[in-house]
Amino acid sequence: MKTTRLLVAGWGLLCAGCTPGWMGSGPDPMPAPQSGVSPSNASNFKVIDAATGNTVPFAALVEKASMADVVFFGEQHDDPETHFIEFALLEGIGQKRDRVALSLEMFERDVQMDVDQYLSGAVSESTFLARSRPWPRYATDYRAMVQLARARGWPVIASDIPRPMASAISRKGMAALDTLTSVERARAAETMTCPTNDAYFQRFTEAMGGHAAGNGPPTAANVSASTVLFYQAQCSKDETMAESIARALRSRGGIVVHYNGSFHTDYGQGTAERVRRRMPDVRSLVITAVPVENPGTAVITAERGKADYVIFTRKP
Repeated sequence: MKTTRLLVAGWGLLCAGCTPGWMGSGPDPMPAPQSGVSPSNASNFKVIDAATGNTVPFAALVEKASMADVVFFGEQHDDPETHFIEFALLEGIGQKRDRVALSLEMFERDVQMDVDQYLSGAVSESTFLARSRPWPRYATDYRAMVQLARARGWPVIASDIPRPMASAISRKGMAALDTLTSVERARAAETMTCPTNDAYFQRFTEAMGGHAAGNGPPTAANVSASTVLFYQAQCSKDETMAESIARALRSRGGIVVHYNGSFHTDYGQGTAERVRRRMPDVRSLVITAVPVENPGTAVITAERGKADYVIFTRKP
């Protein structure tokens, strides 16, 4: 199951191992990269309005997304076509909105200063990458978006909880946070909630291959202790990303375009739900990318409830 594989890959990264700033244009301006969305490459993806099931132009998605306060884009981490669409969406929104912030699961809160220094031109890209622990495929998957933000003077939010902290939670539970210094503790969300009686917990348990003992849905009492601990680490990531997004919206307004693994925001759960809890009136839009063999013939079925818009991309 692909969802399980991606979750396991994510936990592999997790176990391996400041407050967001709003920067103006830096002293080292540069031409913004362009997405090049055109009819010649449009056959590699298809955008579906999940409410109607109808195919819509990419421009219609950009228009709709531009009216939100926060856009959640759920990706498959190993799909190049998805990363192309992510960049194109960010570029399109930037043509319609004045104040844009790029938020990434792929950078953690403790490297926010390093991100800000790079955006301002205070340090070189090589120094930035040496300090910020980028994901292995940063150069091909996320660099273009960061470069676009740098060229446009947009902030980039290092939104995720540091991996060592999430890893500690996966071993010891939320109590691991009580052992941190005040500086370390500030790198995770102040408020952490992790209910084990909702649809998100059930979906997480199923994706991790856990099974409830006896009849009924999974709960903390009838699944393995390790599954519950991993779920608490998952919640710590969702809570921290959500707090990072909410802080950015409150401090500056505008629009935040947030990218994470699709599990974090599918069905409006996880990070998306936790932003809404912090900001009940927020206008949000959830997008999920689904790689398929042939986007042209793909029909929305089980994916309908996952997001406001489903993007079928051509598998690599």
